[in-house]
Amino acid sequence: MSIIFSEREKTFILHTKDTTYQMKVDDYGFLLHLYYGRRTEGCMDYLLNYADRGFSGNPYDAGADRTYSMDVLPQELPCQGTGDYRSPAVIVKNTDGSYGCDFRYRDHRILKGKYHISGLPAVYAGEDEGETLAIDMEDPVTKVQITLLYGVLWDLDIITRSACIRNAGGGKIYLEKAQAACVDWLYGDYDLISFYGRHAMERNVQRIPVAHGAHVIGSRRGTSSHQYNPMMILAGHETTEDAGSCYAMSFVYSGGFKGEVEKDQFNQTRALLGLSDELFSYPLETGDVFHVPEVVLTYTNQGLSRLSWNLHRCIRDHVCRGRYKDAPRPLLLNSWEASYFDVSGDSVYELAKQAADLGMDMVVMDDGWFGKRNDDNSGLGDWYVNEEKLGESLGSLIQRVNDLGLKFGIWLEPEGINEDSGLYREHPDWVLSIPGRGPVRARNQLVLDFSRKDVVDYIFGKICDILDQGNIEYVKWDMNRSLADCYSRETADQGRVMHDYVLGLYDFLERLIQRYPDMLLEGCSGGGGRFDAGMLYYTPQIWCSDNTDALDRVRIQYGTSFGYPASSVGSHVSAVPNHQTGRMTPLHTRGITAMAGTFGYEMDPGKLLPVEREQIREQVREYKRHEMLIRNGRYYRLTDPVKETAGAWEFVAEDGSEVLAAAVVQEVHGNMPVTYIRLKGLPEGCWYREERSQKVFASDALMEVGIPLPEQTGEYRAYQMYFKMLES
Repeated sequence: MSIIFSEREKTFILHTKDTTYQMKVDDYGFLLHLYYGRRTEGCMDYLLNYADRGFSGNPYDAGADRTYSMDVLPQELPCQGTGDYRSPAVIVKNTDGSYGCDFRYRDHRILKGKYHISGLPAVYAGEDEGETLAIDMEDPVTKVQITLLYGVLWDLDIITRSACIRNAGGGKIYLEKAQAACVDWLYGDYDLISFYGRHAMERNVQRIPVAHGAHVIGSRRGTSSHQYNPMMILAGHETTEDAGSCYAMSFVYSGGFKGEVEKDQFNQTRALLGLSDELFSYPLETGDVFHVPEVVLTYTNQGLSRLSWNLHRCIRDHVCRGRYKDAPRPLLLNSWEASYFDVSGDSVYELAKQAADLGMDMVVMDDGWFGKRNDDNSGLGDWYVNEEKLGESLGSLIQRVNDLGLKFGIWLEPEGINEDSGLYREHPDWVLSIPGRGPVRARNQLVLDFSRKDVVDYIFGKICDILDQGNIEYVKWDMNRSLADCYSRETADQGRVMHDYVLGLYDFLERLIQRYPDMLLEGCSGGGGRFDAGMLYYTPQIWCSDNTDALDRVRIQYGTSFGYPASSVGSHVSAVPNHQTGRMTPLHTRGITAMAGTFGYEMDPGKLLPVEREQIREQVREYKRHEMLIRNGRYYRLTDPVKETAGAWEFVAEDGSEVLAAAVVQEVHGNMPVTYIRLKGLPEGCWYREERSQKVFASDALMEVGIPLPEQTGEYRAYQMYFKMLES
């Protein structure tokens, strides 16, 4: 069993293959956190210390005992109003206007299989893969109840956390803060690793020491955002890629979030992750239930590479769903950088002919095909095919593309709307906007109120009318602005709108994948503005960034790799000069960089030289040959591209039988020193043959001293090496 309850000691022990998580119900009914770390046995309550801490208050139950204080004790569910002055996980505004909740243990259940959450994405696992611990707690005064949910995936060293909050008392209450996970460390010094960025330069890595006070990351934007990713790591100061203790917390949610890491007055560290509490005041009438979105936890003492691999396996095998979870993905050519809004049936068909000639699988018609949509100032929201612009029906175009032996895909942005659109003129009340105020525009567009079911239902119907016109096998779901005017005309409680918007989005996506189970959905929000585990539950790949510059992508994909598998990373080869940076990089380098994700192209191949077209044919063949190794292999970061001359990475088969390593040289100078790339994760005492050179290497030598990159002149050279294990 993964979950053990000791009746005598009142302890819960959650075991995975290599880790242990332990907590205790104490004499007052508080649920105290005892331990999370490497696998161990025995009750850990001896770690708790009690002393008179002066201004740290004591619960009424403790009587004259000044040594008992929630301000010091490690907790599973720290709440505002119990005398704990650190950051709380839950804040409740009660019917009488008071703030505070005091949850005490009532009961628990241990169940086979992993729990699921109604209306929300979550890790899934069968009865033979996971177990669930449900702990029921209640505030004895207000009768507000909370069930803490713990999911344990033994083989993956994964523990998930969520909660279900029920108003079992009388009268309306407001949930003012709801964090899914809290981990308290009694001692230790840590670094916080977080992932910051901006549009077209997402998920840069920041590693800073955890100091006294609170460090907060998050999003107020209604999406998980380009600016901070809802995943963070705590690691020992000496932890490296290959050794040392580290913890990860990843939020399975696509809206506003808040992550906090706080070092307190007694050098204890608390980490919290969950919903943003800004513009959040969620009403619960008597009997209402609120489901807190899930957080994925994992720990290892084997370094950051192993930590990432735990998350990769969890997301790839237990978050992503559908036909393309395990199947090869179509290698596509997207029309955006080839024609932008100037699309027609003939232009898309010409791209399709080019794609077929180059060995690709699909052509995707991006923006500009619907409504009166000739730029990004009009037409968004009018979901009907502009047959005059295409010169034919959508069904006719799809059939012409299919007759070439290619699949057909299409771009959508269902959440957005332009004021210059028929839908806005008919239903201006369907947008998120504050009455009496001019709306905040972004990209000259507004946002539809997806917190309203009638709006979601209408747009869903219009999108289905389009998707039913032909054999559409791929949809790129885009969202090109943040939420600002978070006001819905359909509710009196505006503190629920931001969360209900995300629930509306998830409802739409779930209905879409149920209606079109064989269709591949790719997520996008100005590129990587909504790159999170929540979206991956519906879209098994996400456009990693609107920035397709190969050098920038090396860094963006490096940061992304800490929390997300290569199978989720939308990555394409684009034209040069690059449309975002103006940089010129070799086609070979662009191809190698894009192969570290779901491979495709963003260009007009008709403008290429014959030698470039042959290069693309070779890239297509190369990627298809290695796709399953890239999808399923263990991913290793071989260098830090921010600090080192080369950005390098590697995919290793589970059994070590094959290895694909890549490196991009980011700088060139006169008389440069040799760059050595050391491989990782190979079985010791084995021999490998490198395919291009046919040279044979000892696995130990490849890992100890590495392999030198060839000395070549020219900017931004890239190298890809395929190693096959020899049988003897």
